[in-house]
Amino acid sequence: MLTLFLLASATGVLTYSLLWQRLEHRDTALAVRRLAARAAEKENAGRGRPRLIEGGGEVRGLLTGRLLDRLRLREASVRLLETAALKWGPAGLLHRSIAMFLAGFGAATAMTGNTQPLAAFGAGAAMGMVPLWYVRRKARCRVSAFEEQFPDCLEFVSRSMRAGHAFSVAMEMAYREFSEPLAGELRRAFEEQNLGQPLEIVLRKLSERVPSMDVQFFVSAVLLQRRTGGNLAEVLDKLANLIRERFKLRARIRTVSAQGVMSGRVLSAIPACVALMMFTMNPQYARFFVDDPIGRQLLAGSLGMQLAGYLIIKKIVTIEV
Repeated sequence: MLTLFLLASATGVLTYSLLWQRLEHRDTALAVRRLAARAAEKENAGRGRPRLIEGGGEVRGLLTGRLLDRLRLREASVRLLETAALKWGPAGLLHRSIAMFLAGFGAATAMTGNTQPLAAFGAGAAMGMVPLWYVRRKARCRVSAFEEQFPDCLEFVSRSMRAGHAFSVAMEMAYREFSEPLAGELRRAFEEQNLGQPLEIVLRKLSERVPSMDVQFFVSAVLLQRRTGGNLAEVLDKLANLIRERFKLRARIRTVSAQGVMSGRVLSAIPACVALMMFTMNPQYARFFVDDPIGRQLLAGSLGMQLAGYLIIKKIVTIEV
């Protein structure tokens, strides 16, 4: 059975490679024809609107890219990868997930001798979620680092505007003074504005790349000031003070809820420790949960209830500020 699985995997990879090459050649030719048609239209029209940035999604030769389009997951994956500052691309993320799934499924199949297909599928599914978990974790860490730098950045921009600089110049000075990840996001926003995009679109893109409530407040304040007028420097100072107060309140809540978080972790770890002790001290008794069908059902039910209990405790102790 292991040989059959390896043969099927190799056949799938070969088929995917052939389809990828065929679709890439076809879509490349289609993109070239579109660009040639656009150039001809521009020459015939005479004076056209300059396009500084061409869409990078003209050539979609990846089969996984089309799968993401069918599932309507491309935009969400692009936004998540931009938040995490990873240049994998949506197709690259899916490629890594598929590769990890095949690796986990193959390893579990080899270890169990293909006697536990459901366990192998579960191991493959768990391994397939590893790239997504990594991207989400990196995105959370990057947003947290951005939020820590953001109050100081707002005060820096406010002081620069009081010194007589324009808002765009203040943003340029800010990204030169601060470090990543804030510097990279401000530099990208400044360059997009220099390329001719309106400030409203630039700031909205910034709020999409950094999904933080603080950035939403900042974008709303700047856009409202441009429409109604007012002292933007004073607004930014108040916003920086508000963000720091939110940080203090969040730290107090984490201190109060630390006991609940630790209790949830301990209660979740106790069954795993008891199971390990049972398999170590009395393996014949514990094999009932692996060999017997009723035992496997009881094990699956207990794991599901344990996971549900942990999620409930985590939901109770998680308080958004």
